[in-house]
Amino acid sequence: MPKEILTLLISMIPVGELRSSIPIAINVYGLSVFSAFFFSVLGNILIALFLLLTLEPVSRFLDDHFYWLNRFFAWLFERTRKKHSQKFENWGALALITFVAIPLPMTGVWSGCLAAFVFGIHFKKSFPSVVIGALIAGIVVTLISLGAANLKQNLF
Repeated sequence: MPKEILTLLISMIPVGELRSSIPIAINVYGLSVFSAFFFSVLGNILIALFLLLTLEPVSRFLDDHFYWLNRFFAWLFERTRKKHSQKFENWGALALITFVAIPLPMTGVWSGCLAAFVFGIHFKKSFPSVVIGALIAGIVVTLISLGAANLKQNLF
């Protein structure tokens, strides 16, 4: 399989996303910085599009067919809304962009799409915010990867 497609697919995995695909593409696959960035961000954007379009219908299906699951998620989402809704109300799209852009565990496109779903942020607002966050995260991770690669090259 082409290295570019592997990079794109790795960036779609929930845990690592582009935080793992960019360093792998540059350091393991030997892709150019531009290719690593492009295919990683593209994969992140494609999975965001898929998630934002399918979370609502999947949730409705589960609500209709699995009573206990519905009760659990209703409780979880309500609890989450109570704890964090003020942040989303105060900061709006900037909160979602920042949440996706910060390259730390438990943040990123998957978590950002889930947050947009839980807080009822409409697709027209959530998708651009997630895309901007993914672009920022891609830039940050690329710069960190380049710095780590240069440090490794200079030390060894």
